[in-house]
Amino acid sequence: MEAIITVVGFLGAGKTTLLKNLTSKSIDKGLSPFIILNDYENANLDIQQFLEKMDPKWVRALNGSCICCSGIGELRNFVNNIPEREHGITLIEANGTSDACSLMGFLGVGINDRFLPPIQISVVDVKNWQRRGEHNELESNQIQVSSLVVLTHLDECSNERRLIVKEEIERFNPKAKIITMDELDVTLLSKLSPSDNQAEKLDHLKAHWASSSVDLPDLPSEQAIKEICAALPNSILRVKGCTKVGNNESYTYFERTPDGQVYIRPFYGTPSTGTKLLTVGPGSNTDLLEQVIDKSLHSVMG
Repeated sequence: MEAIITVVGFLGAGKTTLLKNLTSKSIDKGLSPFIILNDYENANLDIQQFLEKMDPKWVRALNGSCICCSGIGELRNFVNNIPEREHGITLIEANGTSDACSLMGFLGVGINDRFLPPIQISVVDVKNWQRRGEHNELESNQIQVSSLVVLTHLDECSNERRLIVKEEIERFNPKAKIITMDELDVTLLSKLSPSDNQAEKLDHLKAHWASSSVDLPDLPSEQAIKEICAALPNSILRVKGCTKVGNNESYTYFERTPDGQVYIRPFYGTPSTGTKLLTVGPGSNTDLLEQVIDKSLHSVMG
């Protein structure tokens, strides 16, 4: 039977990094992963990160809906139509505002009997855990029915902070195994059982934030990326983009995490939907994104 692993966690916690890690280790162990990525805007942008090791037919994007509610029917259809493979494993990344508890309840109904009951892994950003203000409830909900919690963003955290976060996770979910990314062993997944922890009910509509995307022109320098990220309001919790920078013929990917950190790195291949600027969070709209792009170009080019 084929395992289904769902990866959940707050925006910017490191879900895609974990999924890439799981994918690579699964392939190295002789498994055949099938990946489903969910996002409000253009999950195809993240798909490219997996194509260096995988055939595109084994990676699917589910865009424009939330798989814990409006997108659950489409997700079930995706899963039930996955081709049977020897040593298959299905890996699903939920968007960063998912009601993780509802997702597990809904996904466990209507799945073909060739699949094992879904297992959930939560990714927790130790540096920013429960420092989300009004979004703390959503973040704590995302660990309550997980069988495994993976701690990330540990480099800038003291041992005391790590201990505090671990104790709080155990209070919300005393049954979950807690590890770091370095301790992750893909063979561990087969030993996990679905969580029977009792979760607190979440008003998920509070987390149905606005999202938007626009075409992004070539940028003169990385400074223009920083200008764009700095100009977007803090209410926008997730910023992603992909375009060409300067005289570089290859593409550049960038993101701004909820704590305001900006990361810039090379992008593998060519974005299938063209160059884009994507945002998730209250205040996202195309007019704002276009204004910010124009302003940054004028600022950098004088």
